[in-house]
Amino acid sequence: MRPKTIGRTLGIGLRVATRVASQHMAAHAQAAGHAQANQQVTNTGSASSAEAQSAGRTRGSLAKGIGGFLRPFGRVGHALWLEVMGVFFLLPALIFSRFLWRDRASWLQGPEHAAFVVSAIIVAVFLYLGISSFRRAWRK
Repeated sequence: MRPKTIGRTLGIGLRVATRVASQHMAAHAQAAGHAQANQQVTNTGSASSAEAQSAGRTRGSLAKGIGGFLRPFGRVGHALWLEVMGVFFLLPALIFSRFLWRDRASWLQGPEHAAFVVSAIIVAVFLYLGISSFRRAWRK
């Protein structure tokens, strides 16, 4: 989103919120000025429905403006999260590759064949997860 659009959206939301607040204050001042209870109830009822509609529009505009402002930060945060997770996925692959190297002599048959197979599976899974996490981060 362009900076001009963000500023415009936030500015419009702020102006609408100010207008709603001033209408709300004026409605309360007007309701307090009336002496009759019937007129107060009627004015407050009609004013509250108009205020509710205006507040709903204001809330939607403000949410749209804030969402537009935060969207670029969300994209960067998501890419950063994927890269951090990629590092954390590559750490077990690095640790278990040491065990894989230690048991390499037993790859086909031997006393440590099961440990070699388990280490190989763990290294393969975590390498896949780490590399795919980095690829997804670089695509964003």
